Amino acid sequence: MKTTFLLVLFITGAALCQAQNENPMKEFDPAFAHTVYFWLKNPDNQKDRTAFETSLKKFLDHSQFAKTNFIGKPPKASRDVVDGSFTYSLIVTFESAEAQQEYQVEEPHLLFIKESSPLWNKVIVYDSKGI
Repeated sequence: MKTTFLLVLFITGAALCQAQNENPMKEFDPAFAHTVYFWLKNPDNQKDRTAFETSLKKFLDHSQFAKTNFIGKPPKASRDVVDGSFTYSLIVTFESAEAQQEYQVEEPHLLFIKESSPLWNKVIVYDSKGI
């Protein structure tokens, strides 16, 4: 019984280590944050939403410069100061402003714009450097 328990414990630990190595946690880099809000032309169209999400995820998976990223949708606004009018938000961090400039012209980013720009009617970008 004790041997079985130890074997299960060992296998579980090995599986957890393997899973962690396959998807290592990336730490938020406060050096430079790039925040983008998108308003889709047809936000209720599931086909458009799926196409946008697929293109965005493909781009982020292939970016050489984006360190961390977060894709979000607006929650139900609970206060008047919360702007929930956008369809998607994106927060990407970079090691530097120079890395963010390189990201702007890299092929995966340009392909994302080509694929997805017909889907949106408004984009607002806020860039921030850490203090």
